Amino acid sequence: MTAPVTPLNCDELVELVTAYLDGALDPDTRARFDLHLAECDGCESYLQQFRGTVDTLGRLERDDLDPGFRDRLMQAFRDFET
Repeated sequence: MTAPVTPLNCDELVELVTAYLDGALDPDTRARFDLHLAECDGCESYLQQFRGTVDTLGRLERDDLDPGFRDRLMQAFRDFET
């Protein structure tokens, strides 16, 4: 008998969202991720917003951003990771 799949909690999902979008989750974690999304409208919205942000940023050219803004944005990403 197979144990039931336990969904991730919201904090776990947020930590794994980039791996999810990259297709880098193992099958068990992916199932837990998908189960949580099916049960949590807030995390589904977060995923859609994150996906939209990634898509938008992926279309920007380096020269499209003001250098000062680019530096502040990069620093914000560095600070977020620490």
